[in-house]
Amino acid sequence: MEKYSMEFGKKEHVLNYACQLYQLSRPTKVGAVMALIRECQPSSYEEWKEWYFANAYTATKTPVKLSLESLTELGERLFDKIQTFVIPDRQEAFSQLTLQDCIDYIYNLTINRTYDGYMREKSVVNDGLAKTFPDVLFEESDPELDHAGDIDYVAKVGTYQFGI
Repeated sequence: MEKYSMEFGKKEHVLNYACQLYQLSRPTKVGAVMALIRECQPSSYEEWKEWYFANAYTATKTPVKLSLESLTELGERLFDKIQTFVIPDRQEAFSQLTLQDCIDYIYNLTINRTYDGYMREKSVVNDGLAKTFPDVLFEESDPELDHAGDIDYVAKVGTYQFGI
């Protein structure tokens, strides 16, 4: 299968970070892209590209038609945000980073965040879902299922099961 995606190498991390931070690829900026491509059901890249520019609007209160110019403007905004904010912030962070920061980060990620996430997950299921859906049995998934499919809980309703 031919791929159309471009490779950005080491720049990808910065581009992705800034794009998410400044929400430049949200439906309010580029439309509900996955919904659009599913609606289009293109048989070629060219068909998809033409269909997008003919049918895509921002997901805003007052939708705005999207165009090559609007995507270019978003790219210009991304560049400005990276130059003005991301690079200076990262340079400052890199210059202040210590060995102790790295040790503390690994500990925090492994112990503290894991515990916080575990407790939040249990609360959502036990204090929320189980009370809202009393006829559903919620069980923690086995480690293989969690690792293979990011399924933390299996919900059982009669003979039916689904992963959460």
